[in-house]
Amino acid sequence: MANAEKVAVVAELTERFKDSNGAVLTEYRGLTVAQLAELRGALGSHATFNVVKNTLTKIAVTEAGYEEQLASLLSGPSAVAFISGDVVEAAKGLRDFAKANPLLVIKGGVVDGKAIKATEIIKLADLEPREVLLAKLAGAMKASLAGAAATFNALPVQMAQLAEALRVKREAGGETTGEAPAAEPAAEPATDVQDTAPDAETGAADSAE
Repeated sequence: MANAEKVAVVAELTERFKDSNGAVLTEYRGLTVAQLAELRGALGSHATFNVVKNTLTKIAVTEAGYEEQLASLLSGPSAVAFISGDVVEAAKGLRDFAKANPLLVIKGGVVDGKAIKATEIIKLADLEPREVLLAKLAGAMKASLAGAAATFNALPVQMAQLAEALRVKREAGGETTGEAPAAEPAAEPATDVQDTAPDAETGAADSAE
């Protein structure tokens, strides 16, 4: 392979590692061309499966920033599943094919920039597809919103019932809503002392008699 061609291959691999949702490294020793074609068909639109040269791929993972996660996995005949779609569905495709064809060995990889072991990829394959999880989440949110709407709709009714209960309670206690309490009778004016005191002259005349 000419030097310019190697540079182009490294650049393409580096871009694939950077742009993919995930990348799973495998060993395909012993698999036939027909079996590799079957695997690519099983992955569908979720991932591509590329046989790579370890020397060039090590340069690519270094330039992509994944040397620590992936460089040690590049030994023996290597192939990379670059995941561009649903990571769970891609993991299912790899797991199911490996079960039927033990010559495919899943080594590990990266998902969303984080290292993932072969055992974790198998566990990932056991999850429900992304569409199912999103549908469940949407259903839970819809139920929550419906409950909130029912609560808000019930508030005016509850307020009206509370107001009516308060009105009945006040009337039962002798209060009249909206009317001022009756005024107490005004006290009678005090009798003028001069009106009740005996007339001085009259009293004197009476005493003289």
